[in-house]
Amino acid sequence: MVAGNVVAAVSGFGAAAGHDLAAAGRQMWSRRGGVVGSGNALGNRLVGRSIVGGRVVFGCGRGSVMVFAVAGDGVRLAYQSVGDGFPLLLLSGQSNNHHWWDGIREDFHGSHRTVTFDYRGTGDSDKPDIAYSTRGFAEDAIAVLDAAGIDRADVYGTSMGGRVAQWIAAEYPGRVRALVLGCTSPGGKHGVDRGNEIRRLLADPATAQQTLLDLMYTPDWLARTTGPYQTVGDPEMPSFAQRRHLIASHRHDAWDALPTIAAPTLVVHGADDRFNPTANAPLIADRIPGAELELIPAARHAYFEEFRSTASPLVRDFLASAIA
Repeated sequence: MVAGNVVAAVSGFGAAAGHDLAAAGRQMWSRRGGVVGSGNALGNRLVGRSIVGGRVVFGCGRGSVMVFAVAGDGVRLAYQSVGDGFPLLLLSGQSNNHHWWDGIREDFHGSHRTVTFDYRGTGDSDKPDIAYSTRGFAEDAIAVLDAAGIDRADVYGTSMGGRVAQWIAAEYPGRVRALVLGCTSPGGKHGVDRGNEIRRLLADPATAQQTLLDLMYTPDWLARTTGPYQTVGDPEMPSFAQRRHLIASHRHDAWDALPTIAAPTLVVHGADDRFNPTANAPLIADRIPGAELELIPAARHAYFEEFRSTASPLVRDFLASAIA
């Protein structure tokens, strides 16, 4: 398989997903409104800038404010903080921005201040055409916590966000009170990859869109929910950044680091996940000392959205018990 096909098959986002998914994403964003773009669009809307405690704060007119953290290499990272309580860092999937968590974050506002950010290459964050890695995304996450004045947080990562969360917990143990790893993989030779037939369908523009949706959601959900869908990628993400994300996720390998994780850990997975096969969940849970494992029956990759009424209370209860 040539390199381009490997990239397309690993993700299903980007060129292989076709223009229909991008159009759906644009519709999703337009319905939200008020989203500030990057690049020239951002520059045209900025009316002022100030530095506040390591944050870059831009005034965008009409009283709205957009806040950035600054990574070690100078990349600006747009982040969002909502609510009160103990901080909960929510990490989205590959090629997605913070809208991955729209709605879902509300399930935690009774107990947590939720913090999200746009990965470099997505949303309102800078989009440098340089190598990305899940380890680097973890460093970016720490920069966000620093800018937000957060010393310690609960961390909940799903899909590629779970890979990023593994590095945060392993390399910054003092910053993590409790850890939730959702629909993710340890990566490397020990991770269980999706089957060749799924790769083929994702790589074919004629079948990519429907295949991706079928991997994310059950037929019943798709029949009841016409979209737009918030988990199918950032529609305004440049193609080079999509490729950078894809390679970063594909090259993830935290197998040797998992036994060093000391935070109380919950591993959650959809029992019918073929996008990131369910077999990865017990691998991770067995590798992290004391980790708990929960499989959600009938759920596919986007268990946190479709099975929200089950998944969110499950995570809330774990976070509460982890500090009891």
